[in-house]
Amino acid sequence: MYLFMQNISLYLMAGIYIVAGILHFISPRTYMAIMPPYIPYPRLIVDISGLFEILLGVGLLFSQTRSLAAWGLILLLVAVFPANIYMATSGKFPNIPQWLLWARLPLQGILIWWAGRYI
Repeated sequence: MYLFMQNISLYLMAGIYIVAGILHFISPRTYMAIMPPYIPYPRLIVDISGLFEILLGVGLLFSQTRSLAAWGLILLLVAVFPANIYMATSGKFPNIPQWLLWARLPLQGILIWWAGRYI
């Protein structure tokens, strides 16, 4: 049963990152809106982060690349954390409840822990 749940967790994580990465290309304005203004070339950064989310999500699916992909996701999650802080503090997202914007911050830690299970 544990192995079954471990596999479900792995495939769920991979799917989340693959879909999120694809969404960077389908709806780039959504992702550009959360970019702090001090980040240069926001569209390029959105595209690169989306590409890495897809590649790393796929990398989780193969035992040969799983550990490297998990490390990559941890680094990516750390790299995008300033965007989450900006989203919570900028006041540019009045349609999203403030508590939800702040709840995303500790969620990054949970996502890092989740990826770390596959190192």
